[in-house]
Parts: sequence; structure tokens; C-alpha cells
Amino acid sequence: QVQLVESGGGLVQAGGSLRLSCAASGRTFSINAMAWFRQAPGKERDFVAAINSSGGRPYYADLVKGRFTISRDNAKNTVYLQMDSLKPEDTAVYYCAVRGGYATSSIYDYAYWGQGTQVTVSS
Repeated sequence: QVQLVESGGGLVQAGGSLRLSCAASGRTFSINAMAWFRQAPGKERDFVAAINSSGGRPYYADLVKGRFTISRDNAKNTVYLQMDSLKPEDTAVYYCAVRGGYATSSIYDYAYWGQGTQVTVSS
């Protein structure tokens, strides 16, 4: 089993920045890809960004390209999401997820999920 704990959410004005963190514990040796998804009220959970353990090119949803940056610290089993130039439409609960395989954008590929952290962007 892998446990994930997100932190760093909050309320920010449009144009501002937030940095989310997600720390993994448990069977962390089994983790390859780490990803962020988000879910706004009444909507489906959508892919935001993902990164493999080897680093390499991260993957981003088109809506966040150029504004969000995903990174990870393998020694700390932690993945980060730096969110800049935030917009009201970025308001959602942000979830961290991990899997043993390579990064994908499908929620169905990820075996372990965090509890989520709320991000609210005011206009």
C-alpha cells in the first residue's frame, strides 16, 4: 500500500501562485509515475500533470501548460505542483496520484490517491 498526503492548497487571488506538495509513504519503491488531477464541483476529475521517476519530460494538460510546473524529489518521495498565473477556472480540489507504470493522463491507470486539497482562486 501507498499513502499520499497533499498540502499547500488555499485561497488566492487571480494572477497569484500556489505550490502544492504530495508526500508518499508506505511501499514507495513501487512508485514510478506521480501525477496531479483536479475536480471542480459538478465536474469530472481531470488530468493536470504527471512526471516519471526518471525525470524526463513532464506531461501537462493543455489548460495549464506554461502556467503550472510539476517536479519531484525522489529522495523525499514527494511531488510538487507550482501553479502560477492562477485563474478562477483553476478552482478545484487537487488530487495527487501514483502508479507503478509510466505516466498517463487517465484516472483509471492510477492505483493510489490522496485525499485532495482545495484550491480556490478569486476573481
